[in-house]
Amino acid sequence: MLAKFTTEEIKRLAEEFETKTPREILQWAADNFSPRAAISSAFGPEGLVILDIAQRKVAPRLPVFTIDTGFLFKETNNLIAKVEQEYGIGVERLHPELTPEQQAEKHGQELFRREPDRCCYMRKVLPLQKKLTELDAMVTGLRRSQSESRKGAKILQLQETPDGHRYLKINPLAAWSKEEVWWYIVSHQLPYNALHDQGYPSVGCTPDCCTRPVNGDDHERAGRWAGTDKKECGLHTFAANI
Repeated sequence: MLAKFTTEEIKRLAEEFETKTPREILQWAADNFSPRAAISSAFGPEGLVILDIAQRKVAPRLPVFTIDTGFLFKETNNLIAKVEQEYGIGVERLHPELTPEQQAEKHGQELFRREPDRCCYMRKVLPLQKKLTELDAMVTGLRRSQSESRKGAKILQLQETPDGHRYLKINPLAAWSKEEVWWYIVSHQLPYNALHDQGYPSVGCTPDCCTRPVNGDDHERAGRWAGTDKKECGLHTFAANI
């Protein structure tokens, strides 16, 4: 339970865990927070590495959930189905209150293009906030080298939602590089999103204003909301660090 850890203890452990392996960190999470711990995955490369380690080397198994915005690529849905079959698990899908069609009817066509922050909030952040009420700890695939906005990520981050719910955000791969992630995927022959072989280093929602292919020299998240100042969907920024 989260209540047994003070804020200072979390900060101390975050520093200590800089020298721990992802398996050790995930085992600590399972030991201390199950059944109120889960892996949040968008099934990008990092999420696949975490899922593989958690499913094969950690007990009790940590459940996995994903946010199904209603705009997922077919390749992403195919990958989720393959992962479920490979590991013998069921991935929980969190859904927004409105379908894409209902959202268009209520808020107008292509909200994702006109007001991308509002669209992300309704389709991603609100479903996650609802799920977090069930959790004391959430595991993510956040890495420091993914973007400028993520370079300060810690392995353990005590956070609080706008509604006042506190939870521990656990980032086992915070210190990993992109090359380390892909070395693990290739060496362990993990399935991955077919779009990564088509110029998409980061895969989100289907509209081209949300996800597009990039040149080989571009930053790995350059294809997300390309041409705008938007850098994050809000999942990693809506909660306050404590």
